[in-house]
Amino acid sequence: MSGSRDEQPDDGSAWLPATATAVLEAARERRAIADRAEADLLVLAVQWAIIHPAESLEDAETFRLHGDVPVPVAGVGAPLVAEFSIAEFAAAVGLTTESGRRYVGHALELRYRLKKLWARVTSGDLAAWKARRVAEQTIWLSAEAAKYVDRHVATVAHKIGPAQLDRLIGEAVARFMPDQAEADRKQAWDQRRFDVDFGTVGIAGTCQVSGELDLADAIDLNNAVAADAQVQAELGSVLTLDQRRSVAVGNIARRDLTLDLADNGQDDDHPKPKADKPKGRPREMVLYVHLADAALTGSSMGGATGMSGVGRVENTATPVLAETIRTWCGNPDARITVRPVIDLAQHVHYGAYEIDGRISEPVALRDHTCVFPWCTKPARRLKPGEHAADCDHNLAYAQGGATCTCQIAALCRKHHRLKTHGRWRYLILTPGSYLWTSPHGYHYLRDHTGTLDVSADRHQHRHPRRHPPPAA
Repeated sequence: MSGSRDEQPDDGSAWLPATATAVLEAARERRAIADRAEADLLVLAVQWAIIHPAESLEDAETFRLHGDVPVPVAGVGAPLVAEFSIAEFAAAVGLTTESGRRYVGHALELRYRLKKLWARVTSGDLAAWKARRVAEQTIWLSAEAAKYVDRHVATVAHKIGPAQLDRLIGEAVARFMPDQAEADRKQAWDQRRFDVDFGTVGIAGTCQVSGELDLADAIDLNNAVAADAQVQAELGSVLTLDQRRSVAVGNIARRDLTLDLADNGQDDDHPKPKADKPKGRPREMVLYVHLADAALTGSSMGGATGMSGVGRVENTATPVLAETIRTWCGNPDARITVRPVIDLAQHVHYGAYEIDGRISEPVALRDHTCVFPWCTKPARRLKPGEHAADCDHNLAYAQGGATCTCQIAALCRKHHRLKTHGRWRYLILTPGSYLWTSPHGYHYLRDHTGTLDVSADRHQHRHPRRHPPPAA
């Protein structure tokens, strides 16, 4: 049904069209403008890379001393780019450094290796995001294979689906990368994996698990889960079958199912009595949980609910209901470790360059993530194989910088190098609040709420948007 001007909300949006037809026409116009702007941004990314080629760097000794190196961001045949230049372009357009590297890589891939697609994008005939979807899949291909994909996909890129694109890339690999195709064939059977996706943790404290197992292992696991679920039902569980199977996986994980085959030192005529079957392993939960006192006791503050009933699990950067945490800790098999409470407002000073847990712990708790603009890498090492963020002296210790919580910030290794060697600087406004300045003079305010572009030219065009880090 068509709307009327009288039905428009009184929110100052007088420019809004009054009829359904006019709304659609305006939406199509804005979409065309946005597509044109996205195409222009890809062109600018290429121009940025051209201005900062590998040849712009000095000799290899400079690379070794100062850290800036030429890096490949697109496929074979595309130019290398000075590594540190990518961070500034990314920050200028509101992307993380890694996302900016991918974006510049897509632009170079299209410009130098997917030329038919590039022509469609720059002429306004193809949306930039559709071309980037192809570029993402071809970066690893040889030059001949990428050219083959470009030739066959260019005319249908506006309507081709992911499955069709995958098949075309597979054909290109088979035709032009036979060694890779043979290696893929030999390894195709070995897709076994088992993943626990902590990134899917919800407010109820659950997460998704997926995997691909050998058939025999899958059958054994399914039988074990089914048997445990049946035992739960026989013991009076009122949960559904799916819920009991979910609980069964945790029970199996904590249960010692192996046989005791160790030699008991006795001969067959005088066997040693069998020991009792060992009990299951205790529930060992290594969680960094931030919880208010009221949530621990289940009480509310003055009758209000609010955040008193929610805790934050630092491992997964997600909120979890306090009742869920109490259930975890109330399990009779749980092994609980209580850490001392840290006052983040306390000033901790150490009279040496080395940084120990007295400083790194409160810094990680305060900053949560690397404090470079838009970076989301965690400040603390939360999982095996992860690297904790570095504790950076705002002013180098050799130049008189202090080793104290008020002068230390969490930076991931990449952005620590960038700050040390790449002419990025930050001013500590208050502990946990940082004003960054890029090599070209753009300014970004970073605090616990996210990143805000406060460069002067940005305010001349539009009101800045705050980009929050992951939920904390």
